[in-house]
Amino acid sequence: MQNIAEFRIIGRVGKINRYDKVTKISVAANYNHQENGEWVTDTHWNEVTLFGKMIERAAKAQVGDLVHIGGVMKDSSYDTPEGTRYTTERRVTGFAVLAKASEDRD
Repeated sequence: MQNIAEFRIIGRVGKINRYDKVTKISVAANYNHQENGEWVTDTHWNEVTLFGKMIERAAKAQVGDLVHIGGVMKDSSYDTPEGTRYTTERRVTGFAVLAKASEDRD
């Protein structure tokens, strides 16, 4: 049996940072829960990393667009003078724009 670590996010694009060989996109996902009998929405920001063909697929995405993103988790570490730092990267293997910001907010 193969072990996997995957993610799926449906949310709105907040920020797009394009670099030489990688693009990083922040996506807001909302979670609803009750506090004192009232429904409250918490927004969580998730940064995802795109490489290769996924950069091309996401090139038309803009801030505010509703997107569906899937991929795999990648843990890594690196040493600094202060000690070892640990990171978890969300690497995108699937990207789709579900609704453009201008279409969805009429």
